Amino acid sequence: MCDDDERQILAEGRHIHLVRRRGWEYAERPGTTGIVAILAITDENQLILVEQYREPLRKPVIELPAGLADDVHGGEAEALATAAQRELLEETGYQAEELVYLTEGPPSAGLSDEVITFFRATSLRKVGDGGGVGRESIKVHEVPLADAASWLQGAAARGLLVDPKVYTGLYFAGQTPSPMV
Repeated sequence: MCDDDERQILAEGRHIHLVRRRGWEYAERPGTTGIVAILAITDENQLILVEQYREPLRKPVIELPAGLADDVHGGEAEALATAAQRELLEETGYQAEELVYLTEGPPSAGLSDEVITFFRATSLRKVGDGGGVGRESIKVHEVPLADAASWLQGAAARGLLVDPKVYTGLYFAGQTPSPMV
């Protein structure tokens, strides 16, 4: 057991630690300085979404392009904006001329110490295939922003899960998502 103020590592994995502090168990991401999510909108008003299979859920998930800062080895601390540019390119093949900070906050405050920072990427240029790096297998979707809410409902009806951060992105894009029934 641990004192109220002591942090105790209960289990260590390559990408996650299970920790107990003050009687609360939660996950930590070692070796990262943050998480970024990118609201990417083309000049043609297409919302760029990604789809990838997520093992914990055993299903594909529709998401905003996103990833960890500092998950590449061999450098000093990676700035969040730099991580956002890198993740956007790796996952979607798009490069943004303009990247604007939107907001930040915890995606699951009772489960992990993660804080996610949202950026809006515009003036996009397709410079690669995307699809991720390493063992990632990411499918890129270009969805008309005006049709995004109905497209997401269709994806859910086909059995895909939709990450709620996508709806945060729609909020910042000025779109009101339709309620899921």
